[in-house]
Amino acid sequence: MASTQKIAIVGAGLGGAAAATLLQQAGFDVSIYEQAPEFSRLGAGIHMGPNIMKIFRRMGIEQQLDRMGSHPDHWFSRDGLSGDYLSRIPLGEFARKEYGASYITVHRGDLHALQMSTIQPGTLHFNKRLEKIEDTGDQVRLSFTDGTTASADIVIGADGINSKIREELLGHEAPLYSGWVAHRALITRDQLARYDFDFEDCVKWWSEDRHMMVYYTTGRRDEYYYVTGVPHPELDFEGPFVDSSREEMFEAFQGYHPSVQALIEATDTVTKWPLRNRNPLPLWSRGRLVLLGDACHPMKPHMAQGAGMAIEDAAMLTRCLQETGLGDYRTAFELYEANRKERASRVQAVSNANTWLRTQEDPAWVYGYDLYAQVLKSGVAA
Repeated sequence: MASTQKIAIVGAGLGGAAAATLLQQAGFDVSIYEQAPEFSRLGAGIHMGPNIMKIFRRMGIEQQLDRMGSHPDHWFSRDGLSGDYLSRIPLGEFARKEYGASYITVHRGDLHALQMSTIQPGTLHFNKRLEKIEDTGDQVRLSFTDGTTASADIVIGADGINSKIREELLGHEAPLYSGWVAHRALITRDQLARYDFDFEDCVKWWSEDRHMMVYYTTGRRDEYYYVTGVPHPELDFEGPFVDSSREEMFEAFQGYHPSVQALIEATDTVTKWPLRNRNPLPLWSRGRLVLLGDACHPMKPHMAQGAGMAIEDAAMLTRCLQETGLGDYRTAFELYEANRKERASRVQAVSNANTWLRTQEDPAWVYGYDLYAQVLKSGVAA
């Protein structure tokens, strides 16, 4: 065993960034390897429920996020055609009292930038596209396409649905196309001001086979974001996303409520993303390699908990490594899977089914969850 024990994280998204901060706070030596040349403020919104805000409290950024994000009083579900309310899920002050933290909606890029600010200088390495993984017996050696290498005692695969770490564990298998696409667009306050509608802080418009989720991404309420789920049986484009159009949106949401039509009319730029998935994995770790987030349990975004599950993974993995020490990483990985697999798999199933909060239901099993209050279960997950 090397004299200085090190952890390598492959992928610096929301889950990888959370893992880096939490592990460093716990005293571990961490490096992150990110394939992108830099980060940019990607045009996407994200929900952070009380279950995740309690983890951000541990990271020291909860109050900053509270100031940064929008605080919807409710998650409304409405019939996309008639406008009738299907459910009214209380959030706002109710969430703070009932679940122990805020429920916010925020711009993903702003959240990610704040997370990265909590990581120690020199931790993050850009332009590191992983090419090869080699277990040398007492360490793992990572080789990157730029010709550099790195070694670590354990490697955390936080590298998304196309994870190279997952491929090393289970072999190459392309993710499954779900038959759905998501359209994404940001609309400014000035664009909205042209329309005489009361645009709600957080609302999901439903019809039989498609939906549109809409919410503000800043506390200033100067950006309004929507993301759709629309059947698209044949994947007729390549890449992570392509440009869409206002005309395509009107066709997809023909007959929808006038406020949805107004949102589409206000849209200048919209992109279309294929929604991909994987079946539940038979294992989450092997040897010195372990997975988290979309590398482990990717899901459709229909529950607004995909990134949240990655952040919960990061917090639980840190707890387990603290419990055992890095020298007994095998036991830590067993604890991690035993304490995460059931919950993450349940969220994955509900998210993929696209039923979450369509009717009045109690979301306390998700939002009221406090990872740090859980008693660790021993043993290997079923």
